Amino acid sequence: MPEPSIYQKSTPTFANQYIPNLEPRPLTDFLPSEFMATQPPALPRVSEREVVKHYTRLSQKNFSIDTGFYPLGSCTMKYNPKVNDWAAFLPGLAQIHPYQPETTVQGALKLIYDLGTLLCEITGLAEASLQPAAGAHGELTGILMIRAYHEAQGQTAQRRVVLVPDSAHGTNPATATMAGYQVKEVRSNSEGLVDIDHLKALLDESTAALMLTNPNTVGLFEENIVEIARLVHEAGGLLYYDGANLNAIAGLARPGDMGFDVVHLNLHKTFSTPHGGGGPGCGPVVANQQLAPFLPKPRVVRASSPEGEIYHLEANYPDSIGRIKGFYGNFGVMVRAFTYITTLGADGLRQSSQDAILNANFLRHLLKDHYTPSHSHKPCMHEFVVSALKQKKAGTSAGGIAKRLLDYGFHSPTMYWPAIVPEALMIEPTETETPTTLRQFADALIKIDHEIEQDPEFVNHAPHNLAIGRVDEAKAARNPQLTWQ
Repeated sequence: MPEPSIYQKSTPTFANQYIPNLEPRPLTDFLPSEFMATQPPALPRVSEREVVKHYTRLSQKNFSIDTGFYPLGSCTMKYNPKVNDWAAFLPGLAQIHPYQPETTVQGALKLIYDLGTLLCEITGLAEASLQPAAGAHGELTGILMIRAYHEAQGQTAQRRVVLVPDSAHGTNPATATMAGYQVKEVRSNSEGLVDIDHLKALLDESTAALMLTNPNTVGLFEENIVEIARLVHEAGGLLYYDGANLNAIAGLARPGDMGFDVVHLNLHKTFSTPHGGGGPGCGPVVANQQLAPFLPKPRVVRASSPEGEIYHLEANYPDSIGRIKGFYGNFGVMVRAFTYITTLGADGLRQSSQDAILNANFLRHLLKDHYTPSHSHKPCMHEFVVSALKQKKAGTSAGGIAKRLLDYGFHSPTMYWPAIVPEALMIEPTETETPTTLRQFADALIKIDHEIEQDPEFVNHAPHNLAIGRVDEAKAARNPQLTWQ
């Protein structure tokens, strides 16, 4: 039965019986009269008990990482250990203010400094900034640093092209364009890797950078990464690492050792901080010695004093691209990432990457006879892509399969991306799911494959067992109704 809206539950004559009828100061004491409405807002009139029941029931209808499996490829929706939240909620960390004197927040500054040091070690690069507010923000920061570097070299007009693989995350071309660059696409070869010959043809004196993630978007490790780095650098360009897939190699390989010049990281992907829901993010940028002078400022630095080590924010970096966020960054997310990294340690991070790779290959093996792997000639890394082209020919689509999965209690994989794979389903199990969950998920996809053979229209009209059935997504996007009438 559909849940009535809070307005439908409202009783116009309801009056709260236990809050005293106070006489507050007139609002005109606080707001000019021109900013005041002529009528009070039409808020629903319900009891506290009804409010709690209503929103609790709604929350139970939502799919969440604490209740189910999110196999979203390239989005890494993995479990967030509760000890991370415990640490972030500690009063000495949660109840500080950015305007406090530095002497009163030494612990927070030390945590930021130490987390930056850990990220430098994990990536194999020299210096870090934790100021960017999310992965895409960190990506823009990295590209602005590359632009500032070329400006310092007197090559602003010459270096005007950023190369992006055809399987890249959508933020890559958007970021490069936003930073004022022209984007050129690099083809993938038949193995799903960067086409070296096409890259060579594109590289010239106009190249500012190549944006790359490794493993790439189809879940394969770029075996020629050292040669790719050499070619880009010989052309005078820089190599940018999109850190979305670092959770496949953390503790196993380092972007800096591969030849990358600057990296952005997604703390929610690799280091288990919360992801999605409109909450705060954190997208640190880590750079080599060549690009470190252009990192955002201020930066946390450590110094010695007669009383011992002290930490402060330093803004004296003349080549910096400047501040790219108010204050320093989203501190609560940093606390969670720091807790995760220090809890696991080097061996634990390595094990996490290995488990993510093992889970992905196990799940791909379970599905290989029913869904076509995009590149099955070699093991995948942390994620893989299958094509539902066979199911498309039988009368349904990747989207229909995704909707039907909801009836089995699973969130959808990423659909229709990357575009180089027809009817793509991009699946990432992460390291936090058990073999039992992966078998149940594979069984659901196999059952859906059998359902398509028998009655594809049944799948096309899924989901059937939820509070809300199939919705018209195009109409919702083109004609949204965002308020209660």
